[in-house]
Amino acid sequence: MTDVGLLSPGAHRGDGHTDDSAVLQALLDVEAAWVAAQTGAGLAPPGAAASARAAARSEDYDAADVARRAEGGGNPVIPLLADYRRRLGDLDPEAVRWVHRGLTSQDVMDTAMMLVVHRAAGPLARDLGRTRDALAGLADAHRGTVLAARTLTQHALPTTFGLKAASWLAGLQDLEDDLAELDRLPVSYGGAVGSLAASVALFPGAPDAAERALDLARRWARELGLSLPPHVWHTARRPVLRTGETLAAVCSSLGRIANDVLLLSRPELGELREPAAEGRGVSSAMPQKQNPVLSVLLKRTALTAPQLVAQLQLAASLSLDERPDGAWHAEWPALRELTRLTVAASSHAAELTAGLTVGTTRMRANLDASGPAVLAERISAALAPLVPAAGGSSGAQRVQAVVREHATDRPGLLTALVRLAAGAEGPGGAAVDEEFVAGLLDPAGYLGANDLLIDRVLERSRRSENERSASPGAPAGPTTRSTA
Repeated sequence: MTDVGLLSPGAHRGDGHTDDSAVLQALLDVEAAWVAAQTGAGLAPPGAAASARAAARSEDYDAADVARRAEGGGNPVIPLLADYRRRLGDLDPEAVRWVHRGLTSQDVMDTAMMLVVHRAAGPLARDLGRTRDALAGLADAHRGTVLAARTLTQHALPTTFGLKAASWLAGLQDLEDDLAELDRLPVSYGGAVGSLAASVALFPGAPDAAERALDLARRWARELGLSLPPHVWHTARRPVLRTGETLAAVCSSLGRIANDVLLLSRPELGELREPAAEGRGVSSAMPQKQNPVLSVLLKRTALTAPQLVAQLQLAASLSLDERPDGAWHAEWPALRELTRLTVAASSHAAELTAGLTVGTTRMRANLDASGPAVLAERISAALAPLVPAAGGSSGAQRVQAVVREHATDRPGLLTALVRLAAGAEGPGGAAVDEEFVAGLLDPAGYLGANDLLIDRVLERSRRSENERSASPGAPAGPTTRSTA
């Protein structure tokens, strides 16, 4: 059977870091790194590490054959180990004896899955960085571009597209601490039943054998660029859940942007337009269409991610004893697909936001089409205290009645409000005349803390960028396949 992503359009953008070859390479790197760790601990001869790495090249192995043989033991580690030992034996027969000593299949499989995510975190971080940069540019450039804010699908008040873009950016900024955890993913160690018995046995007679076994695991983690967790997690699956939740949160934040673009790019609104590309957005039956495919694929991913996280949650809740019976196996495809889709989504989002066309004229036209009632909140706040009660109605009720009567008639509302507030004095003793009321009807005059809120988001973006620049190794994770 061949899975080339036929039913997951666009997901191929994540394949290079999550496909079967990437998983196979991660498994091999985990085994090679274990030999290297033993070399560093003085257990294995100096040349064993180099030999182990030389034998750990995924292109030298048949992934499909390993997959077929994996049925025998229930996981791919067992048949791959046989192939790896055979290949290493051709290079360095002495080094074979150090392969997998002290480990169990779950140690290798769990660690390899963490390594796959860790490596995928590199392109994910870079594309999300491109998206943040594009959104920061949109927020600053369009801080004065007025459009209708919509709540529960209806026009509510004026806002700016700059503030909307800043809100999208803030949603991604909120994920930065979670994403940083992808650079500190843990190895899985514990041996057959989580007691490290086989690792301790590597140091016979040593009074500190347990500590030396932990130090060996620590060396292994360093070889792989991962971390040493505080406990064995064979059946305590929080590391997997935390990783899955972070990836799904990225998908949700990007899906929110996609939803706004899908709405605002409808022809009857025409406020946004996706970047065009050869062959993208085409229809098989309607050649005049230009479909917003990048946003469609982002929304697809946002809709898919929760079910994949639910699979991880279900598996975690069914773990038992010292090694899980089937729940562990159910995690692998879910975590891999979630990683694959998230990496692809980050690429789609970077392209979408960098090339987004903003229809400033249509934004203002659609806002104006709402009529002056879109400023009812401002009008009532300014005039209600100045209008006396009459006929059993309060000043606020009289102002609201006039707004309702002239909801779509700006000249009529202007005249009615001037008449209603005749003789009143505004702030500082200013006359409530036609000029005063006309100012109340200008959407650009009722944007609240628009500039301050945008500036706060942009300052946070600059601060994060400075911190990332000052941190060695950022962004997280290597970006190419390599042996450990």
